[in-house]
Amino acid sequence: MKVARWIASLLAVLVAGSVSAHAFLDHAEPPVGGVVHAAPARVEVWFSEDLEPAFSTLKVINAADKQVDRMDKSVPGGDRSRMSVSLNAALPPGKYRVRWRAVSVDTHVTQGDFTFEIAP
Repeated sequence: MKVARWIASLLAVLVAGSVSAHAFLDHAEPPVGGVVHAAPARVEVWFSEDLEPAFSTLKVINAADKQVDRMDKSVPGGDRSRMSVSLNAALPPGKYRVRWRAVSVDTHVTQGDFTFEIAP
């Protein structure tokens, strides 16, 4: 009886741990804090968990706090752990901030931002 209770408790802890997962930023292109020498066509971000695309956002902002993406956030190729947004043509050199909000499939919300730079 004690063994059965112990196993049930262990399973409850393991299941609770996996259910409470959050989608955290894994990597991005351009890279977080990276410097590129030509304006990228898109910004792509990958997360540690699958997302609910309808409730997740991705924006690219310039130094004047103006949105410079085309507002066409997508989940390329059906990969729900990845978001992408295209950028306006020929962005000038400068620093850009990527703001993201990820709602994972278990409805937990994470958000953050990072910068990249387009060098002359």
